[in-house]
Amino acid sequence: MKIAIASGKGGTGKTTVAVNLALSLGNAQLLDCDVEEPNCNLFLGFDLKKQEDVTITVPQVDSGKCSLCGKCAEFCQYNAIAKLSDSVMLFPKLCHGCGGCVLVCPEKAITEKKRSIGVIEKGTNEQFNIELLQGTLNIGEAMASPVIRQLQTHMDESTVAVVDSPPGTACPVIASVADMDYCVLVTEPTPFGLNDLVLAVDVIRQLGIPFGVIINRHGLGDNRVEEYCRVESIPVLMKIPYIREIAVLYSKGIPFVEHMPAWKENFREMCRDICEFIPYRGLSQC
Repeated sequence: MKIAIASGKGGTGKTTVAVNLALSLGNAQLLDCDVEEPNCNLFLGFDLKKQEDVTITVPQVDSGKCSLCGKCAEFCQYNAIAKLSDSVMLFPKLCHGCGGCVLVCPEKAITEKKRSIGVIEKGTNEQFNIELLQGTLNIGEAMASPVIRQLQTHMDESTVAVVDSPPGTACPVIASVADMDYCVLVTEPTPFGLNDLVLAVDVIRQLGIPFGVIINRHGLGDNRVEEYCRVESIPVLMKIPYIREIAVLYSKGIPFVEHMPAWKENFREMCRDICEFIPYRGLSQC
């Protein structure tokens, strides 16, 4: 079973939920798909080992064959190629690797080469009994989705995979949740939390993925998030209270289920509830 933990905005506690859920289940995979700023390992401290580079293909031009017709620059929708008076200039970091420029070049002057944009790392720890996989986008790179997609190829279909998604509702979020069995949206009971939850719900509904909501810092703000969920018939899976003990553990980088073990059963119960929405999976961890 594949469970994505997402949120309409950053700072709602998405990573906290993902880490504590994976630790509560045990024998699970945790995939940190927030590749622009992976931080699950801040709570786990695993010794991560590099597994592979993530590469995309970018064009290279043989100036000896190029006739400066400009068809490649006309085709590129991302302005990764510019035709100058005496040469063709490439902007590899703008290239999305579609290969269209290769196809339209009448002189066959364009070929492709690989360029690294990130890495995939993995770590395990006997104490925590989970496997952490992390994708990291190289500094200065713009395309997170290829890193996310390659990270997800490491999913073990025989166990539970908990995916920590990027915040927001843009392309990286869609890449991280599109193939999930269930999506947990983490929000907070504030006007900002509600606004971004509404945006996230709209995206997840269009993707046709079953989903529910966790209200983090419950007790802070007002009840408009709960009222919205009631009106929209969205299940509220869990309410994590706004209490000092959890905040102190978070500030120290400690997953709160490690010091508040009763919450492990709360997360396992939540997972059992999720399994009812996708009963065909039937997992022993639930």
